[in-house]
Amino acid sequence: MTISVEQIRKFLEGHRRRELEKSHLKKAAVLILFYPKGEELFVLLTKRTEDVEHHKGQVSFPGGSQDEGDVNLVATALRESEEEIGLPQDAVHVFGMFDEYETPSGFAITPVVAYAHSLPPLKHNAIEVAEILEVPVSLFLDKRNERVEKRVRLGTPLDVYFYRFSDYEIWGATAAILRAFLQSLCAARTGASRTEE
Repeated sequence: MTISVEQIRKFLEGHRRRELEKSHLKKAAVLILFYPKGEELFVLLTKRTEDVEHHKGQVSFPGGSQDEGDVNLVATALRESEEEIGLPQDAVHVFGMFDEYETPSGFAITPVVAYAHSLPPLKHNAIEVAEILEVPVSLFLDKRNERVEKRVRLGTPLDVYFYRFSDYEIWGATAAILRAFLQSLCAARTGASRTEE
């Protein structure tokens, strides 16, 4: 199964975003940036350093906590991406926002979905980002690349998803958010194609 940029754009146009409405959670936003490379669609991820406050050494989306100066969560995702990996804000086209996701560390994360026609030259902030990773979207669409572990969080059993990319393990909020987005996108596409029949 493959997905296209147009399918992502159309999906977000019709998607009603789920918000957690939990005021005790800290607001944060991440950027899910899709872009073409050759004939394939890729997503941009980062490997965090061991010096950051949260999620040390993990693979994640660029992003972070909302600042008082951010006009909205889209601004947060774009500002953080520019600070972390040198991504110019005018190099991306924002399609919309996906459902909020609660992390064990007390954040309500808003995924901001965007597209770039090509990836501009990037320079990562060595304090926050150890590496910039370019991962093909097809990795997450193939169930054979998915591993599930049963965990318990605050007394509630849950499934934790893992994806292996080269020497990197993609899991936690990053894997969960991307998996949920792609599953919702594919379900909406399947539903649309059935309606058209």
